[in-house]
Amino acid sequence: MMLIEEIKNYIPHRYPFLLVDRVLELEEDRIVVVKNVTVNEEFFNGHFPGAPIMPGVLQVEAMAQAGALMIMKNKVDDPEKSLMVFTGIRNAKFRKSVVPGDQLIIEVKLESQRRNFITMTGTAKVDGKVVCELEASAAIVPKEKA
Repeated sequence: MMLIEEIKNYIPHRYPFLLVDRVLELEEDRIVVVKNVTVNEEFFNGHFPGAPIMPGVLQVEAMAQAGALMIMKNKVDDPEKSLMVFTGIRNAKFRKSVVPGDQLIIEVKLESQRRNFITMTGTAKVDGKVVCELEASAAIVPKEKA
């Protein structure tokens, strides 16, 4: 398990854009994280007043952060000098609305790595039901070139 202060050692995101609250499982090529969705999140002020729904793009971002955390922890020698950036998203599907009070359980799996190029798959669930899934590609780049 990894708590928020350790998470911040591996990815540069900070409030209000840090979307991983806790790591539940971490293996060489797999990570499972939690994102607690609370009504206090800034995006709910405008998405949508009276019917708050977590934007799909932020669900995708939460998966990207989980994947970056797995890669930076397990595959990068000096995480302080590197970033993982998205290079593509394929087959993103949104199956159910995510609302305040939900707890996203996100699983990301590394599918392949060739030098600094990564492909991974991600699934987000609420109460055991898939709410979002995707395939993604990313690159590990030096921080000064990002």
